[in-house]
Amino acid sequence: MERDKTSGEQQSLRSLITLPQRALVVLSGPAGAGKSTFAQRVVKMHKDQGLQATTIVSSDYCRALVCDDEANQHANRDTFDLFHYIIHKRMYQNRFTIADSTALLPEARRRLLEVARQHRYTTCLLIFNISPEMCTQRDRKRERVVGEQVIAYHIGLLQQTLIDAPKEEWEQMHILREQDLAVPIEICTRPC
Repeated sequence: MERDKTSGEQQSLRSLITLPQRALVVLSGPAGAGKSTFAQRVVKMHKDQGLQATTIVSSDYCRALVCDDEANQHANRDTFDLFHYIIHKRMYQNRFTIADSTALLPEARRRLLEVARQHRYTTCLLIFNISPEMCTQRDRKRERVVGEQVIAYHIGLLQQTLIDAPKEEWEQMHILREQDLAVPIEICTRPC
């Protein structure tokens, strides 16, 4: 689903999401929703346009860089300092960037909006509205399992995000359900 900027109403997701080269795509959703898989698919689809694995700035990877443990929640402050720093530096270099974290708290989304505005980047929020059952099923297959309790907490935050995010200043906002996860993203090389 996506939000119509003029009416604020939800409408069916288009068959294509079109973004300029200078865009920050923020992935928001619970653990196990398929955010990282989606981001990797976007990069793979646009290899010929120069996208690489480094296009994706992952909070999990930043946490591993900081403390050698993706699961160590005690390193969150340093993790997100690095996360935002890398995003800022990518924008400084005019690079298409995908921010891969849960982004389920308003403050997390606000910080990403601020850095994008600072660099005059187009902002796109993709909210992964995936069922708790699907998230739990995917979580069980992952190398680093977060568990049902964390997913239940994230699902509660997701419900609030679905209420709050339409009031935020995203230039594009799309709500992806399970059937929408294959939606293609087009990256314009000329002005869109």
